[in-house]
Amino acid sequence: MIASSANLELRAKIVAGEQLSAEEGLALYESPDLHTLGEFANIIRERLHGRKAYFNINRHINYTNFCVLRCKFCSFYRPYVKTGEGDESAAPEESSLAASDTYELSVFEIVERAKVAYARGATEVHIVGGLHPKLPFTYYTHMCKAIREACPYMHIKAFTAIEIIHFSRIAKPRLSIAQVLSQLRDAGLGSLPGGGAEIFDDRVHEEAFMNKVGEEEWFEVHRTAHKLGIFTNATMLYGHIETPAERIAHLVKLREHQEESLRSRMAHFNCVIPLSFIPDGSDLSHLPGPDGLTDLKTLAISRVMCPNIPHIKAFWIMQTPKLAQVSLSYGVDDFDGTVVYYDITKREGAGTTHQELTVDRLKRLMVEADCTPVERDTLYRRIVRDEKSWHVEGESWLVPFEAMPAGDASDAATQETVQLRIASND
Repeated sequence: MIASSANLELRAKIVAGEQLSAEEGLALYESPDLHTLGEFANIIRERLHGRKAYFNINRHINYTNFCVLRCKFCSFYRPYVKTGEGDESAAPEESSLAASDTYELSVFEIVERAKVAYARGATEVHIVGGLHPKLPFTYYTHMCKAIREACPYMHIKAFTAIEIIHFSRIAKPRLSIAQVLSQLRDAGLGSLPGGGAEIFDDRVHEEAFMNKVGEEEWFEVHRTAHKLGIFTNATMLYGHIETPAERIAHLVKLREHQEESLRSRMAHFNCVIPLSFIPDGSDLSHLPGPDGLTDLKTLAISRVMCPNIPHIKAFWIMQTPKLAQVSLSYGVDDFDGTVVYYDITKREGAGTTHQELTVDRLKRLMVEADCTPVERDTLYRRIVRDEKSWHVEGESWLVPFEAMPAGDASDAATQETVQLRIASND
């Protein structure tokens, strides 16, 4: 346990708004004194947000699980190889699941899902997928344009830094990162999610995801996005082969990048999302994954180490709704949203792709944690909503929507999954 005198010094620095060193952060993180860590994290949380807790009504869409990478921590990807002349598909022998579990959605299918969500009041669509070797760059620009035309006020948060780099390589002629981001922004892209960061460490990179681009390229994408005025998020995948010191170093690098963006760029990180590693189905399935205590400590230390990044999100898909609820008193201020469909991880391993929290349950979890629920848009502007329409606070436009009858969410998501499986077998 950290000595009380050291605690007093750390508390004084945090109250004064000073940043902790990596050594101080590691000592605090490794201490068994969870309550002191939570107290420190909450000082920053309440200075920034009081007891507000943010959520949004969103919809996740994973457009394909084909991927050219083979990251050891990933149970989502399916390999895409030639299995015969003129026959390109997943190679079942390389996957833990049969080829029938592979999919790639057409732009039409993606837009239809976005339209359903928009008609029911969603303010954001969150789109990511594997690195598909055959889809052209125009697929992604057409996707954004079609969603923007069909859902004019829906924010498109899409494509991790890894996907952006992939797009720059497959574009004909090849494009720079700035050109890719500019074309996507012109097509309707609103912001970038923070995925693909994993852990910024050469050892971990070599052992767990050596074929994926590393921190230099990841930061290049986010640096360029911020220069262009595109806001982004940042993630950290923890609980696999990395050490606590490597987690702290990762957070310090995010903090340093944020300092520069706040000082000299048009945009910056909105949020840090620590992602709890789920080993089931991956090449690291022999590992136990992080326990609840590690989840809570990591969320809290993310708040403590990154005081210049406005929001810390507990992505309830990863940490479970109940632990995310507890984390609202350990530095976390954001819960993500309704999600509905999520195929990248399933907390229970063989779980369904239908993963959803209703607005009522999100609010109830927050109120039970002594928080005031605030519906936000992707850029953390307050959403004003009645039973028939919504708008961003301060804006004059209104977006009408239809209330979803009881039971429709589950039935629609289940039917959608069935249709997806059928389509993948055609």
